[in-house]
Amino acid sequence: MSFNAEAFIRKMPKAELHIHIEGTLEPEMMMELAKRNGVTLPYDTVKEIRAAYQFGSLQDFLDLYYAGMSVLKSERDFFDLTFAYLTRMHQENTRHVEIFFDPQGHTERGVSFDTVLDGISSALETAQREYGITSRIIMCFLRHLSEESAFETLTHACRCKNRIFGVGLDSSEKGHPPSKFSRVYRAAREEGFIPVAHAGEEGPSSYVCEALDDLKVQRIDHGNRALEDPSLVRRIAREKIPLTVCPLSNKRLQVCPDLTKHPLRQMLDAGLIVTINSDDPSYFGGYLTENFLAITKALSLDRHQLATLARNAFIASFLPDQDKQKALDAFDAYAKGFL
Repeated sequence: MSFNAEAFIRKMPKAELHIHIEGTLEPEMMMELAKRNGVTLPYDTVKEIRAAYQFGSLQDFLDLYYAGMSVLKSERDFFDLTFAYLTRMHQENTRHVEIFFDPQGHTERGVSFDTVLDGISSALETAQREYGITSRIIMCFLRHLSEESAFETLTHACRCKNRIFGVGLDSSEKGHPPSKFSRVYRAAREEGFIPVAHAGEEGPSSYVCEALDDLKVQRIDHGNRALEDPSLVRRIAREKIPLTVCPLSNKRLQVCPDLTKHPLRQMLDAGLIVTINSDDPSYFGGYLTENFLAITKALSLDRHQLATLARNAFIASFLPDQDKQKALDAFDAYAKGFL
């Protein structure tokens, strides 16, 4: 009997560790919120918005991404955005999510930090109650902004330690090395926040080294270009630093235009704890399941590799050890029953 990879992927328990909640804003909701909040968009129809989702680089995407944010204004908006994503994850049998949010992208346009966080956290609480989805919130600093702005944002986070688990670093990578935020990350770690960072997507492998050495991160988001440095790959494997890889994002942003040449298999062969994620799924053409399906088809992944990738997401998560083991046991029971 042949292995039905698509059926296995669609039904398997999943965890997602690299998801920007603002990047789940579907064109239909963008139009709806624009109308609700009296925001004028440079598009008249959903079709026009979708037509704009063609990117030549990370910066091309970010320009549209920040324009889309303009429709998010109230706590209700952030609740609706987050709960729509969580409902989709429930339908995909995703059991745990670790969500990035970008407060500076909102506070600099007059939306308060608390408005953003209250809407997101309320949706997460509702989803845990109704769907059983567990979660962590990771607050990201925008690397194209100043260190001073990051410190101001950290001050807000320190008021909300009961809801914000970790800190991350995203936005334009080129020209903004992780070391730019060494002091901010030191302060965040001293406050008890768990550090992660985007590195090695468009930036060089040296940025991954800086994230590890200067920011002391516990997880690397993307990390593709780490493979350019064999000694770094050995270090990541030795120190068991997980990578949160996003195949459809890599394709749409031209990081890896041809998924048949994606380095995922190389990462697995090197013994890295690599995970599959969707990044900004509304903009990149697929949520978690679609990312699994696309990379499985492109690289002809077998059932062992698929199971490894899915288990890695729970292993690399920030769930408590007991909950992590329960999730792994549930996955193993599913895999055994499927086969």
